[in-house]
Amino acid sequence: MAAVGAVAARPAVLRRAAAHSRGILTRPGPPRPRGPLPRTPWTTRGPPPDQLARMVERRPVREQVELDSITYAGRQHFVPGLARPRFPPWDRGWRDPWHSPGPRYEDMPLRKERGCFICHQRVRMLEGVRQAQWLTKTKLVQGLPAPVLSIAENPAYQLQEQEEVVHRAIAHARLWETTEVAPRREKYCPVLFEDLIHLCRSMSMKYPSLARRMLARNYRIAATWERESTLLQIRGLNGILMNSMTPIPPIASKEEILATKDHVLETFYPISPTIDLQEVNVYQELNDTGFKDGYPYSHPHTLYFLESANNRPNRFRPEQLRAKMLMFAFGNALAKAKVLYGNDPQVLEQPIVVQSIGTDGQLFQFLVFQLNTTDLVSNDGIKNLVWIDSDQNLYERAQCVPEVKKRVVIKPTGIYGLQPETFKKFLALYLHGTV
Repeated sequence: MAAVGAVAARPAVLRRAAAHSRGILTRPGPPRPRGPLPRTPWTTRGPPPDQLARMVERRPVREQVELDSITYAGRQHFVPGLARPRFPPWDRGWRDPWHSPGPRYEDMPLRKERGCFICHQRVRMLEGVRQAQWLTKTKLVQGLPAPVLSIAENPAYQLQEQEEVVHRAIAHARLWETTEVAPRREKYCPVLFEDLIHLCRSMSMKYPSLARRMLARNYRIAATWERESTLLQIRGLNGILMNSMTPIPPIASKEEILATKDHVLETFYPISPTIDLQEVNVYQELNDTGFKDGYPYSHPHTLYFLESANNRPNRFRPEQLRAKMLMFAFGNALAKAKVLYGNDPQVLEQPIVVQSIGTDGQLFQFLVFQLNTTDLVSNDGIKNLVWIDSDQNLYERAQCVPEVKKRVVIKPTGIYGLQPETFKKFLALYLHGTV
């Protein structure tokens, strides 16, 4: 048995001897434990304070001698192992706006200590219309106002064969405009808007005053106001504005305007009303309608917003779109009011009405805003008014590819579920202020 044990132990001895001959030191003995460390004062409470202070004590740093780096500047080409040269900035002798660094924010002449919250066209409000109501001091009324509904329900203010021409306009935008099998939203949404506006313009033969209007694109607006010690501003590009030579008459009577004093604006504490707005310190307190003095079509009439992005995350949700429509309708009305009545906060003698329509090519949002006051600091007093008619489908579905089952066409291409009431409201807002 001893001989068998010696034979069995011989490979281990030989391995240690071979490792020693190669210069590798091995420690004979039992293997190290692989379990948790034993419970000792060092493993449970840590090292003693004197040992810990000795471990964290800083070692003296050697004094380094500064050496000049050798670069490859003189050779005028890259050399491995040599440092990259640093040259002084090149002075052109003139200011190039594309390559000149701008001034620091602290040195800009328009910098102010008080911050300003900016609302631009890409702001998505978390609380939607409720947040826009608080920012603009506005009371919400569901549905369109009575003058607009009376126009929509009157057959005298409709087109000949209206349902057929609207169906043809939708089919043109969704089926005939492009050679693609299914046109993208960024293609058919603007085409549908142009077709519907073209149908509305055909009423100018019956009402010549409709010809005294103009569509403005890519104009910039600026309107500044203060709300409970917070400075707010609307500025930049927004929708497509239809201007008119004459303003829209006020919708609410003086009694209805005075009754808004009792309305209490809804709050959403602890969320701040300016949570989604951009805070800046470099700004100018500007009020501008976007048009020069003497422009003949100086009164804002209707503001159109097209949500034509193909990807759903890039489009505004309906609630966010309605909040955006309210903010920019208020901005256009406020800028016009300050041109007519000055910058002093006051209750307007003649309220300013601005309409707005938003669509993604199928779903429509309708809004009518009336600016009653420019005194927006406190929650007391007269409020502004807004009427909103939301989520109105113009049609249910556009079948671009026929549905075939067992070589039989079950559902041919075409427009399904046309809702003519939606276009009646679209046309009524176009005619409002003229008929």
